[in-house]
Amino acid sequence: MKPVTLITGASSGIGAELARVFAAHGHALVLVARRQDRLDALADDLAKAGRPRPVVLASDLEQRDAVAKLAAELSARELEPNFVVNNAGFGLMGDAARLDRNEQLAMIDLNVRALTELSLSFVDSLTRHRGGLLNVASVAAFLPGPGMAVYYATKAYVLSFTEALHHEWSGRGVKVSALCPGPVPTEFQSRANMELPSAAKMIELPPDRVAQIGYDGLMRGQRVVVAGLGNKLAVSLMHFTPHAVLLRAIDQRTGAAKD
Repeated sequence: MKPVTLITGASSGIGAELARVFAAHGHALVLVARRQDRLDALADDLAKAGRPRPVVLASDLEQRDAVAKLAAELSARELEPNFVVNNAGFGLMGDAARLDRNEQLAMIDLNVRALTELSLSFVDSLTRHRGGLLNVASVAAFLPGPGMAVYYATKAYVLSFTEALHHEWSGRGVKVSALCPGPVPTEFQSRANMELPSAAKMIELPPDRVAQIGYDGLMRGQRVVVAGLGNKLAVSLMHFTPHAVLLRAIDQRTGAAKD
């Protein structure tokens, strides 16, 4: 079985940049996202740059059988992951009681359930190859988020889950890291129906920089990789700031409704 790096949400943004970084370091890639055309374009770009053309697998990971189908497809191609990068995810902005219930449940399916299944499905091959797992969380994981309640909660899960796996798998020789970016100019904002406040733009990082930080942190075996000095300072302050104060600050930023 040929070892490959499996990257989800690879059609744009941080996921596409992670694909470029892993490819630049000699990894054979399997790229997963819903948009086949975007994946094909990225694979063509990487091939033109002299890298092996990645395998492209279009898949909607919100579907309950998506990971099983993905695993079967890899097996049929005699491929097995030595690295798994769980980047696929989305957010929604608005009061949780008013947002579409099914969309919020779909967010949990993608951000939490699919990430968990992908993290655990390939642990044997990750162990064989002494590879790694990179789960993309967010600085949102460190605090509650009125106005984006379900999204913040999913990222808190990703951080907690990944930190636990970092400890549990330490004896396997598998690197496990949670990447926590702050504001990044990607399609995420339009999908979430949000506009970054001016203060957030001060700590904004481009997706290629976030991807490089994530790759470097994973290879160093860091448990939590917070991208950028501004975000590191913000996370440090969160640890010493009462949640009541943080909640009021987030309310003012998002305009979250109160009943």
